[in-house]
Amino acid sequence: MIHFILNPNAGTNSRQKKAMILAKLQSIPSAKVWVSEYMNHATELTKLALSENPERIIVIGGDGTINEVASAMLFTAIPLGIIPLGSGNGLARHLGIPLDFDKALIKAIKGEIITIDAGKWNDRPFFCTAGIGFDATVAAHFAKRGKRGFFNYLYSTFACITKYKAVEIKERGSVYSFTVANANQFGNNAYISPESDLQDGHLESIEIKPGSFFSLAILGISLFTKKLHLSNLATISSLKSLTLHTKEGLPFHLDGESLVLTSDKIDIYILPASLQVIK
Repeated sequence: MIHFILNPNAGTNSRQKKAMILAKLQSIPSAKVWVSEYMNHATELTKLALSENPERIIVIGGDGTINEVASAMLFTAIPLGIIPLGSGNGLARHLGIPLDFDKALIKAIKGEIITIDAGKWNDRPFFCTAGIGFDATVAAHFAKRGKRGFFNYLYSTFACITKYKAVEIKERGSVYSFTVANANQFGNNAYISPESDLQDGHLESIEIKPGSFFSLAILGISLFTKKLHLSNLATISSLKSLTLHTKEGLPFHLDGESLVLTSDKIDIYILPASLQVIK
């Protein structure tokens, strides 16, 4: 049996569109639909679905919902299908999964199964990106606004840019942002690590140094042209593990979700070949 886990609050689709999606899922023969109602509920539902030995589990939502489902599926033999319904859809875009619901549904049922890596940020798995600094500050502002979509994310970016101050990392000094990437982008085709490979057994660290407003604006544009690695403000390195120390209480982002550091220590490491995904 195929199990679907739907986050009806993901993305910016209308209530009618989301009702139509739910009705389509419920009409599929030999399928069971679980509906997520609150944060981390998708993880609970995934564990219940796994206990029923499903043929595959298909998540319908954004990168945050995918994270909740995939975190419960690490090192299992059950493949994960993805139907992107979020604001950024970074992992789906990296995998080449269509953003159209019907096309993504066909892919999730009939697509190729591959094995990908995951990352770990302290005790939290991630599949796309995680980081501290400017991007995390924007993610926190975006989360507090409670409005989804790319243009609301741009609003948060411009709202933060004049007030933001670089963060201090003991091992790196002052940084504008520090991102660890498993996939090649944040979402919305903003390529923070253009050469990242989900199957190479490595993560990439992307360190952005403080710069002038103009140089940082050019760097921001380079995210969408896959040329960030050419900026003299950016340093990209491959890693299997890394430990950093910074200020407890700083915001960080993990697969698009805004969180807060509960320790001054950050342990980052790769979980190679840990998740079966359908693409």
